[in-house]
Amino acid sequence: MQPRWLSAQEQRTWRSFSDLSLVLEDALDRQLRHDAGMSHLNYSVLVFLSEAPEQRLRMTDLAENLRIARTRLSYTIARMEEEGWVRREESPGDRRAQLAVLTEAGMTALEEAAPGHVALVRSVVFDRLTPEQARAFGEACAIVLAGLTGPERPALAVDLPWRR
Repeated sequence: MQPRWLSAQEQRTWRSFSDLSLVLEDALDRQLRHDAGMSHLNYSVLVFLSEAPEQRLRMTDLAENLRIARTRLSYTIARMEEEGWVRREESPGDRRAQLAVLTEAGMTALEEAAPGHVALVRSVVFDRLTPEQARAFGEACAIVLAGLTGPERPALAVDLPWRR
């Protein structure tokens, strides 16, 4: 079967998106490391835990929310425990599951990191787009993400990261 090559416009769009993904993730990570002493992944863990009921989530649910492999999350949580930002607890009613729990120090670290992070996101993304462009960008991202994670996603050689 002949591949469906990208058109010149599709290739430009794809490369712009690919470059954006790499450079944006690097910029977010560098800003957070410089200003708050944490990685973008650490920040994301703190955000999800801060928004969770009782500021705790099952590790498997947290991995899914972060879209990362459970082994990577386990390593990340171990490092964050050393900082005092999170702790692990056994899950009541399921001895096989563990919970990640946000500590007071973790909430303080998040509150201190958030203003700089939001300022960067606003300056590099939302201040450069009209409200209509921002809405369309969000919709396009959601459509592409659903194609990779939703029920109609293509059969891939490996499973989604959080199921590995």
